[in-house]
Amino acid sequence: MKPIVIIAALAVLMPQASLAQGYPDYGRPSYGGGRGDQDAARDAVRGGRQVPLSQVIAVIAARAPGRQLNTTMGDYGGRAAYFVQWQTQDGRVIIFIVDASSGQVLSRQGG
Repeated sequence: MKPIVIIAALAVLMPQASLAQGYPDYGRPSYGGGRGDQDAARDAVRGGRQVPLSQVIAVIAARAPGRQLNTTMGDYGGRAAYFVQWQTQDGRVIIFIVDASSGQVLSRQGG
């Protein structure tokens, strides 16, 4: 009888999925959900049309010490862009949108 009471209590205390706050999707199906993103990015870096992700991460880390959670590619204002989900040292999550050809931070959302 006790396990049922514990399970029921946990179910009541768990937040509803509909109440969970999501992150903006910027028109993307999900972060990291784009098919072929890595191959396309690798080809663009090799061709000199795009800066490497390591350079983008170094720029972000200099601005906001923390760690990369996820990255995907997309379009932002007609430009190819990296969408970098970043967690700061104090736990805040920020989405950095970085121009893929120049490495310039275009926008910073959240945090």
